[in-house]
Amino acid sequence: MLQLKYLFNNEDLARMLLEYWKYDPDSLEMFRHYRISSNAIYPFRNEGGTQLLRFAPAEEKRKEQISAELEFIAYLRENGYEALEPVPSREGRVLIEAATPWGGYFASVFRRVPGVPIHRTNFSDEVIAAHGKALGKLHRLSSLYSPSGTRRWSCFDVLDWVQAVLRAFPSEEAAAGEAARLREYFSGLPVTAGNYGLIHYDFEYDNVFFDEASGVCHAIDFDDAMYHWYAMDIEQALHSLRDYIRPECFSQKKEQFIQGYLLEYELPEDWESVLPACRRFADLYGYARVLRASSERWRHEPEWMRQLRTQLSEVLRERAAGFGKALQ
Repeated sequence: MLQLKYLFNNEDLARMLLEYWKYDPDSLEMFRHYRISSNAIYPFRNEGGTQLLRFAPAEEKRKEQISAELEFIAYLRENGYEALEPVPSREGRVLIEAATPWGGYFASVFRRVPGVPIHRTNFSDEVIAAHGKALGKLHRLSSLYSPSGTRRWSCFDVLDWVQAVLRAFPSEEAAAGEAARLREYFSGLPVTAGNYGLIHYDFEYDNVFFDEASGVCHAIDFDDAMYHWYAMDIEQALHSLRDYIRPECFSQKKEQFIQGYLLEYELPEDWESVLPACRRFADLYGYARVLRASSERWRHEPEWMRQLRTQLSEVLRERAAGFGKALQ
């Protein structure tokens, strides 16, 4: 999540960055459908097709990590994986580093994938199995992947980042203890080509689109990709499923997801035993991101920001609920 000061709608900035790409001038009214979280996303059209401008402040991102993300996406697409497609700029680049009146920014453009987000489907067995199959295929390809440039960061790098954030908040002793506890736990897990690799991390229903015509899922938003145990992706996907499925139906839908996964890749050994620690990792990482993003305050903040702070306070409370509990 970006710091709150970067969440303001800035169409002038978006227009400046979009000039690096071709676009239909009459499509800029689509900017009103923007959204901002870990990046700013502004939709537009080029030759009638919907594309998405993604940008973020340079102080919030690392160029080599974005390049590593784009290299992984290119590898997946070259091997038949249904991932979003980066669009080269007028100069033929998929990543632009631009100086603007608001500081340095990194920008990329992607074509919109076909289909609808899974949370807008009927959650049929076909959809759930396709979701699992897409994740299994991702892990199969990841297990064979060797980047030519900088590697994406790992879960241990994430824990380093979390601990660095927490040093600015001395009262966050429970979160600091949780980081140390998770580091110890994951340090004791076996690492093999079959259970560990570059994962999506956010393989949830707003980042996976189901195309009814083909029966295939398409993945977007690899911004959080990291080296981790594949069980982390499985936990995130099942956690998303649990949010949308009635409790009495969850076991049956989970089985459909797993059967879909097995069509492409074997389940990691003892994967279910790792899921609780993966959930704790997601909670801690999310906690640190929200804590950092919301730390700076200003007088006379707009109403939407005051409301957002209330929501984020509840997120912090929920994320911290498991801190300090024993890891099995």
